[in-house]
Amino acid sequence: MTPQSPPEPRNADGKTRRVGVEIEFAGLPPRKTAELVGELFGGTIEVLSPHRLRVAGTRWGEFGIELDTQYAHPDEAVVDAEAAGDSEWARMRLDFHTRTRELIGDVVTGLVPTEIVCPPVPWDELEELDALFEALRYQGAKGTDASLLYGFGLHLNPEVPSLEAESLLAYLRAYLLSAAWLREQIHVDITREVLPHANPFPRAYALKILDPDYAPDLDTLIDDYLADNPTRNRELDMFPLFAYLRPDHPHELLRTKLVKPRPTFHYRLPNAQLSEPGWGAVAEWNRWLEVERLATTPDTLAERSEQFLARHRPSLPRRWLTRLRRWVTRR
Repeated sequence: MTPQSPPEPRNADGKTRRVGVEIEFAGLPPRKTAELVGELFGGTIEVLSPHRLRVAGTRWGEFGIELDTQYAHPDEAVVDAEAAGDSEWARMRLDFHTRTRELIGDVVTGLVPTEIVCPPVPWDELEELDALFEALRYQGAKGTDASLLYGFGLHLNPEVPSLEAESLLAYLRAYLLSAAWLREQIHVDITREVLPHANPFPRAYALKILDPDYAPDLDTLIDDYLADNPTRNRELDMFPLFAYLRPDHPHELLRTKLVKPRPTFHYRLPNAQLSEPGWGAVAEWNRWLEVERLATTPDTLAERSEQFLARHRPSLPRRWLTRLRRWVTRR
Protein backbone atom coordinates (compact mmCIF):
# COMPACT_ATOMS: atom_id res chain seq x y z
CA MET A 1 0.00 0.00 0.00
CA THR A 2 1.32 3.43 -0.95
CA PRO A 3 1.25 6.32 1.55
CA GLN A 4 -0.80 9.23 0.27
CA SER A 5 0.64 12.73 0.35
CA PRO A 6 -0.63 15.05 3.09
CA PRO A 7 -1.91 18.45 1.96
CA GLU A 8 0.98 19.97 3.93
CA PRO A 9 3.87 17.58 3.28
CA ARG A 10 6.60 19.68 4.94
CA ASN A 11 7.15 20.90 8.47
CA ALA A 12 7.77 24.43 9.71
CA ASP A 13 11.46 24.13 8.68
CA GLY A 14 10.61 23.09 5.13
CA LYS A 15 11.66 19.46 5.65
CA THR A 16 9.60 16.37 4.84
CA ARG A 17 7.28 15.68 7.74
CA ARG A 18 7.97 12.51 9.70
CA VAL A 19 5.68 10.08 11.47
CA GLY A 20 6.43 8.15 14.64
CA VAL A 21 4.73 4.76 14.96
CA GLU A 22 4.04 2.69 18.09
CA ILE A 23 2.54 -0.81 18.01
CA GLU A 24 1.45 -3.18 20.80
CA PHE A 25 1.03 -6.94 20.37
CA ALA A 26 1.33 -10.33 22.08
CA GLY A 27 2.99 -13.57 21.05
CA LEU A 28 6.54 -12.32 20.55
CA PRO A 29 8.80 -11.36 23.49
CA PRO A 30 11.04 -8.28 23.37
CA ARG A 31 14.29 -10.14 22.64
CA LYS A 32 12.91 -11.93 19.59
CA THR A 33 11.21 -8.73 18.48
CA ALA A 34 14.50 -6.82 18.66
CA GLU A 35 16.20 -9.52 16.61
CA LEU A 36 13.45 -9.25 14.00
CA VAL A 37 13.86 -5.46 13.81
CA GLY A 38 17.62 -5.90 13.40
CA GLU A 39 17.15 -8.40 10.57
CA LEU A 40 14.87 -5.99 8.73
CA PHE A 41 16.56 -2.64 9.28
CA GLY A 42 20.08 -3.37 10.51
CA GLY A 43 21.48 -1.62 13.55
CA THR A 44 22.85 -2.91 16.82
CA ILE A 45 20.80 -4.56 19.57
CA GLU A 46 21.44 -3.10 23.01
CA VAL A 47 20.00 -4.78 26.13
CA LEU A 48 19.00 -2.10 28.64
CA SER A 49 17.39 -4.64 30.99
CA PRO A 50 16.06 -8.17 30.44
CA HIS A 51 12.72 -6.96 29.05
CA ARG A 52 13.77 -3.61 27.56
CA LEU A 53 15.98 -3.38 24.49
CA ARG A 54 16.75 -0.99 21.69
CA VAL A 55 18.00 -1.34 18.16
CA ALA A 56 20.31 1.60 17.49
CA GLY A 57 21.91 2.79 14.27
CA THR A 58 19.14 1.97 11.79
CA ARG A 59 18.60 4.21 8.76
CA TRP A 60 15.86 6.10 10.62
CA GLY A 61 17.30 6.06 14.12
CA GLU A 62 16.54 4.04 17.24
CA PHE A 63 13.80 1.46 17.77
CA GLY A 64 12.69 0.86 21.36
CA ILE A 65 11.26 -2.56 22.28
CA GLU A 66 9.95 -3.52 25.72
CA LEU A 67 7.22 -5.15 27.74
CA ASP A 68 4.59 -2.47 28.18
CA THR A 69 4.51 -2.36 31.98
CA GLN A 70 6.75 -0.32 34.24
CA TYR A 71 6.92 -3.16 36.77
CA ALA A 72 8.95 -5.37 34.42
CA HIS A 73 11.81 -2.86 34.33
CA PRO A 74 14.19 -1.53 37.00
CA ASP A 75 13.00 1.75 38.49
CA GLU A 76 15.55 4.41 37.52
CA ALA A 77 15.13 6.29 40.78
CA VAL A 78 15.83 3.13 42.81
CA VAL A 79 18.79 2.19 40.61
CA ASP A 80 20.32 5.65 40.91
CA ALA A 81 19.80 5.77 44.67
CA GLU A 82 21.27 2.33 45.31
CA ALA A 83 24.13 2.80 42.86
CA ALA A 84 25.14 5.93 44.78
CA GLY A 85 25.54 3.86 47.93
CA ASP A 86 29.06 2.50 48.35
CA SER A 87 28.32 -0.53 50.47
CA GLU A 88 27.68 -4.23 50.14
CA TRP A 89 24.17 -3.70 51.52
CA ALA A 90 23.36 -1.16 48.75
CA ARG A 91 24.64 -3.56 46.10
CA MET A 92 22.51 -6.37 47.53
CA ARG A 93 19.40 -4.16 47.50
CA LEU A 94 20.07 -3.16 43.90
CA ASP A 95 20.58 -6.77 42.85
CA PHE A 96 17.36 -7.80 44.61
CA HIS A 97 15.43 -4.97 42.90
CA THR A 98 16.66 -5.80 39.39
CA ARG A 99 16.12 -9.54 39.82
CA THR A 100 12.62 -8.98 41.17
CA ARG A 101 11.70 -6.78 38.22
CA GLU A 102 13.13 -9.36 35.82
CA LEU A 103 11.03 -12.09 37.48
CA ILE A 104 7.89 -9.96 37.20
CA GLY A 105 8.62 -9.51 33.50
CA ASP A 106 9.09 -13.25 33.04
CA VAL A 107 5.74 -13.93 34.72
CA VAL A 108 3.71 -11.35 32.77
CA THR A 109 5.23 -12.05 29.34
CA GLY A 110 2.26 -13.07 27.23
CA LEU A 111 -0.18 -11.26 29.52
CA VAL A 112 1.01 -7.72 28.83
CA PRO A 113 1.93 -6.58 25.34
CA THR A 114 5.30 -6.12 23.77
CA GLU A 115 5.61 -2.60 22.43
CA ILE A 116 7.75 -1.28 19.59
CA VAL A 117 8.39 2.46 19.48
CA CYS A 118 9.72 3.23 16.01
CA PRO A 119 11.90 6.23 15.21
CA PRO A 120 10.30 9.05 13.20
CA VAL A 121 10.00 8.00 9.55
CA PRO A 122 9.44 10.37 6.60
CA TRP A 123 5.81 10.00 5.58
CA ASP A 124 6.79 8.91 2.06
CA GLU A 125 8.87 6.02 3.47
CA LEU A 126 6.12 4.48 5.62
CA GLU A 127 5.62 1.72 3.05
CA GLU A 128 9.13 0.47 3.85
CA LEU A 129 8.35 0.44 7.57
CA ASP A 130 5.32 -1.75 6.84
CA ALA A 131 7.73 -4.64 6.24
CA LEU A 132 7.88 -4.81 10.04
CA PHE A 133 4.14 -5.46 10.30
CA GLU A 134 4.30 -8.23 7.71
CA ALA A 135 7.20 -9.84 9.59
CA LEU A 136 5.38 -9.61 12.92
CA ARG A 137 2.35 -11.27 11.36
CA TYR A 138 4.53 -14.04 9.88
CA GLN A 139 6.23 -14.63 13.24
CA GLY A 140 2.89 -15.12 14.98
CA ALA A 141 2.45 -11.81 16.74
CA LYS A 142 -1.14 -11.33 17.93
CA GLY A 143 -3.09 -8.10 17.53
CA THR A 144 -6.19 -6.60 19.08
CA ASP A 145 -8.75 -9.04 17.73
CA ALA A 146 -6.90 -12.19 18.85
CA SER A 147 -8.45 -12.04 22.34
CA LEU A 148 -11.02 -10.10 24.33
CA LEU A 149 -8.18 -9.33 26.75
CA TYR A 150 -6.09 -7.59 24.11
CA GLY A 151 -6.78 -3.86 24.13
CA PHE A 152 -3.77 -3.28 21.88
CA GLY A 153 -3.40 -0.20 19.73
CA LEU A 154 -1.32 1.41 17.04
CA HIS A 155 -0.34 5.02 17.67
CA LEU A 156 0.70 7.50 15.02
CA ASN A 157 2.72 10.59 15.86
CA PRO A 158 2.49 12.81 12.76
CA GLU A 159 4.84 15.77 12.88
CA VAL A 160 2.84 19.00 12.83
CA PRO A 161 3.21 21.16 9.71
CA SER A 162 3.10 24.37 11.74
CA LEU A 163 3.59 25.37 15.36
CA GLU A 164 1.21 28.34 15.14
CA ALA A 165 -1.95 28.37 17.27
CA GLU A 166 -4.20 28.98 14.26
CA SER A 167 -2.94 25.85 12.50
CA LEU A 168 -3.11 23.66 15.62
CA LEU A 169 -6.67 24.83 16.27
CA ALA A 170 -7.68 23.95 12.70
CA TYR A 171 -6.30 20.41 13.12
CA LEU A 172 -8.03 20.00 16.49
CA ARG A 173 -11.32 21.16 14.99
CA ALA A 174 -10.90 18.84 12.02
CA TYR A 175 -10.20 15.91 14.30
CA LEU A 176 -13.26 16.53 16.45
CA LEU A 177 -15.43 16.67 13.34
CA SER A 178 -13.83 13.49 11.93
CA ALA A 179 -13.69 11.42 15.12
CA ALA A 180 -17.02 9.61 14.67
CA TRP A 181 -16.13 8.72 11.08
CA LEU A 182 -12.72 7.43 12.14
CA ARG A 183 -14.21 5.24 14.85
CA GLU A 184 -16.68 3.85 12.34
CA GLN A 185 -14.00 3.13 9.74
CA ILE A 186 -11.59 1.58 12.22
CA HIS A 187 -14.27 -0.47 14.04
CA VAL A 188 -12.56 0.33 17.33
CA ASP A 189 -12.35 -2.89 19.35
CA ILE A 190 -14.85 -3.22 22.20
CA THR A 191 -12.06 -3.85 24.71
CA ARG A 192 -10.33 -0.64 23.65
CA GLU A 193 -13.65 1.22 23.93
CA VAL A 194 -14.01 0.03 27.53
CA LEU A 195 -10.41 0.82 28.48
CA PRO A 196 -9.69 4.52 29.04
CA HIS A 197 -6.66 4.90 26.75
CA ALA A 198 -8.38 6.56 23.77
CA ASN A 199 -11.45 8.29 25.18
CA PRO A 200 -13.46 10.77 23.08
CA PHE A 201 -13.30 14.49 23.80
CA PRO A 202 -16.03 15.96 26.02
CA ARG A 203 -18.94 17.54 24.17
CA ALA A 204 -18.42 20.82 26.06
CA TYR A 205 -14.86 21.08 24.74
CA ALA A 206 -16.00 20.45 21.18
CA LEU A 207 -18.62 23.17 21.47
CA LYS A 208 -16.02 25.58 22.82
CA ILE A 209 -13.37 25.16 20.14
CA LEU A 210 -15.75 24.82 17.20
CA ASP A 211 -17.33 28.18 18.00
CA PRO A 212 -16.33 30.56 15.18
CA ASP A 213 -15.56 33.28 17.76
CA TYR A 214 -12.97 31.09 19.48
CA ALA A 215 -9.59 32.45 18.37
CA PRO A 216 -7.07 31.74 21.15
CA ASP A 217 -3.38 32.48 21.25
CA LEU A 218 -1.14 29.48 21.92
CA ASP A 219 -1.13 29.80 25.71
CA THR A 220 -4.92 30.08 25.86
CA LEU A 221 -5.29 27.09 23.54
CA ILE A 222 -3.06 25.02 25.82
CA ASP A 223 -4.72 26.17 29.06
CA ASP A 224 -8.23 25.56 27.72
CA TYR A 225 -7.23 22.08 26.56
CA LEU A 226 -5.79 21.23 29.98
CA ALA A 227 -8.88 22.55 31.76
CA ASP A 228 -11.28 20.39 29.73
CA ASN A 229 -8.98 17.40 29.16
CA PRO A 230 -6.96 16.78 32.34
CA THR A 231 -5.80 13.36 31.09
CA ARG A 232 -3.44 11.76 28.58
CA ASN A 233 -6.20 9.32 27.63
CA ARG A 234 -7.67 11.10 24.64
CA GLU A 235 -7.98 9.69 21.13
CA LEU A 236 -5.85 12.64 19.98
CA ASP A 237 -3.48 13.37 22.86
CA MET A 238 -2.02 16.89 22.65
CA PHE A 239 0.16 16.66 25.77
CA PRO A 240 3.44 15.76 23.97
CA LEU A 241 3.03 18.69 21.58
CA PHE A 242 2.08 21.18 24.28
CA ALA A 243 4.96 20.00 26.50
CA TYR A 244 7.29 20.60 23.56
CA LEU A 245 5.91 24.06 22.86
CA ARG A 246 5.86 25.16 26.50
CA PRO A 247 8.57 23.20 28.36
CA ASP A 248 8.24 25.47 31.40
CA HIS A 249 4.46 25.21 31.68
CA PRO A 250 3.58 24.75 35.37
CA HIS A 251 0.78 22.19 34.89
CA GLU A 252 1.84 18.88 36.45
CA LEU A 253 0.35 16.81 33.63
CA LEU A 254 2.79 18.34 31.14
CA ARG A 255 5.75 17.63 33.42
CA THR A 256 5.24 13.92 34.13
CA LYS A 257 7.87 11.52 32.77
CA LEU A 258 5.11 9.68 30.89
CA VAL A 259 4.76 12.67 28.54
CA LYS A 260 7.52 12.77 25.92
CA PRO A 261 7.76 16.30 24.48
CA ARG A 262 7.80 16.27 20.68
CA PRO A 263 6.38 18.40 17.83
CA THR A 264 3.71 15.87 16.89
CA PHE A 265 0.10 14.97 17.32
CA HIS A 266 -0.30 11.75 19.33
CA TYR A 267 -3.10 9.84 17.58
CA ARG A 268 -4.10 6.85 19.71
CA LEU A 269 -7.31 5.53 18.14
CA PRO A 270 -6.40 2.64 15.74
CA ASN A 271 -6.49 -1.04 16.68
CA ALA A 272 -3.45 -3.27 16.13
CA GLN A 273 -4.91 -5.25 13.22
CA LEU A 274 -2.07 -7.75 12.78
CA SER A 275 -4.46 -10.50 11.68
CA GLU A 276 -5.45 -8.43 8.64
CA PRO A 277 -3.16 -9.01 5.62
CA GLY A 278 -1.83 -5.78 4.18
CA TRP A 279 -2.63 -3.75 7.28
CA GLY A 280 0.04 -1.51 8.73
CA ALA A 281 1.13 2.05 9.35
CA VAL A 282 0.31 3.13 5.79
CA ALA A 283 -3.33 2.08 6.10
CA GLU A 284 -3.80 4.15 9.26
CA TRP A 285 -1.80 7.08 7.87
CA ASN A 286 -4.00 7.24 4.77
CA ARG A 287 -7.08 7.18 6.98
CA TRP A 288 -5.66 9.93 9.24
CA LEU A 289 -5.22 12.18 6.20
CA GLU A 290 -8.98 12.80 6.13
CA VAL A 291 -8.36 14.93 9.22
CA GLU A 292 -5.55 16.83 7.52
CA ARG A 293 -7.54 17.47 4.34
CA LEU A 294 -10.40 18.93 6.36
CA ALA A 295 -8.02 21.02 8.48
CA THR A 296 -6.56 22.64 5.36
CA THR A 297 -9.92 23.40 3.71
CA PRO A 298 -11.13 26.45 5.71
CA ASP A 299 -14.53 26.88 4.07
CA THR A 300 -15.48 23.23 4.51
CA LEU A 301 -14.14 23.24 8.06
CA ALA A 302 -16.26 26.28 8.93
CA GLU A 303 -19.37 24.81 7.31
CA ARG A 304 -19.04 21.47 9.12
CA SER A 305 -18.34 23.26 12.40
CA GLU A 306 -21.54 25.26 11.96
CA GLN A 307 -23.50 22.07 11.27
CA PHE A 308 -22.06 20.41 14.40
CA LEU A 309 -22.96 23.41 16.54
CA ALA A 310 -26.48 23.51 15.12
CA ARG A 311 -27.00 19.86 16.08
CA HIS A 312 -25.38 19.87 19.50
CA ARG A 313 -25.47 23.36 20.97
CA PRO A 314 -28.20 23.76 23.62
CA SER A 315 -31.16 25.93 22.66
CA LEU A 316 -31.34 29.51 23.98
CA PRO A 317 -34.01 28.70 26.66
CA ARG A 318 -31.91 25.77 27.82
CA ARG A 319 -28.79 27.93 28.06
CA TRP A 320 -30.72 30.49 30.14
CA LEU A 321 -32.01 27.72 32.41
CA THR A 322 -28.47 26.44 32.92
CA ARG A 323 -27.28 29.93 33.84
CA LEU A 324 -30.20 30.35 36.25
CA ARG A 325 -29.36 27.08 37.98
CA ARG A 326 -25.73 28.14 38.35
CA TRP A 327 -26.83 31.49 39.79
CA VAL A 328 -29.16 29.79 42.29
CA THR A 329 -26.38 27.38 43.30
CA ARG A 330 -23.95 30.22 43.93
CA ARG A 331 -26.56 32.07 46.03
